[in-house]
Amino acid sequence: MDHLKAKIRHVPDFPKPGILFYDITTLLGDARGFRDTVDALAAPYMGEDIDAVVGIESRGFILGAAVANALGCGFVPIRKPGKLPSRTVKASYSLEYGADSLEMHDDAVAPGSRVLIVDDVLATGGTAEAAARLVKQIGGDLRALAFLIELNVLKGRDRLPGETVYSVLQY
Repeated sequence: MDHLKAKIRHVPDFPKPGILFYDITTLLGDARGFRDTVDALAAPYMGEDIDAVVGIESRGFILGAAVANALGCGFVPIRKPGKLPSRTVKASYSLEYGADSLEMHDDAVAPGSRVLIVDDVLATGGTAEAAARLVKQIGGDLRALAFLIELNVLKGRDRLPGETVYSVLQY
């Protein structure tokens, strides 16, 4: 997976001083890199009968939709507040540089649906933990969370006890 790491641009002091941002747009712009990324994220779940992939705004939309296509299932967006047109459920969370909230439609997945959450980075785990709460709140059967990048030093996995967490790249 070194060829994937080589395609990720590191941007210091974004979105604020002291944060090192892992910019995956350079990886997504590379046809082989994008294909290999989607394949690596989807591979553990082939044949697992996943009903829906949930992608977290915004890079999780790109990766999650592609993984859903690879798995032959539906895609569900989790968005920032006020962006979805129908009734929603909401979860707030903290992250390494502030606090925020996420929403999803309250009928986005049917009760008991097997769900895979996909996002680009697992950092402190706040966003992932909020997404997991939303899926469970509406009755989804959360099977796993899959990330392109996991920043081990930030211990985001610790906020997801009991969850199956898969990461393609470790930093």
